[in-house]
Amino acid sequence: MTRSRPITCLAGAAAVVLVALATVGCGGGGYGDSAATAAASGQNATIGASNEGELGTTLVDSKGRTLYLFRKDAASVSTCFGACASAWPPLQATGKPTVSGRAHASLVGTTTRSDGEQQVTYNGHPLYLYAGDEKAGDTRGQGLTDFGASWYVLSPAGQQVSGQASRSYGSSPGGA
Repeated sequence: MTRSRPITCLAGAAAVVLVALATVGCGGGGYGDSAATAAASGQNATIGASNEGELGTTLVDSKGRTLYLFRKDAASVSTCFGACASAWPPLQATGKPTVSGRAHASLVGTTTRSDGEQQVTYNGHPLYLYAGDEKAGDTRGQGLTDFGASWYVLSPAGQQVSGQASRSYGSSPGGA
């Protein structure tokens, strides 16, 4: 039977196309995608503060996205790379970060990551976004223990906020 081989090849090719389309379709345009894009682009960062509810006033970027610290980091040195940085994109800037609202300019700085990029710090803590936050004001990363340590939002005083955010949604997109 010589006809079965071409049909098998055609079916295999169709399966590859369907898998590729499904992968592209799942990539979606959601908040996590824009967070990673903004972090990777190294745009000049602005740190502000927002009062979004249960956690009180917390640090946010210029688009209102919640900023986090990673308890595994020490002495302004980031320990989040690879898969960690995909789930928790570092807040990066090409120039001196600016401050608005209740954030304190005296607490803002930068640190050089191992890849040579500049990451914004606040009170000595490297700052991160969370890919699981879907919109401005989300705090889905609060209290998660991904990649070997806990993640917390920060207050304008530069301290971790230890309260828990409401958890009416799923868990992390890639914790280890």
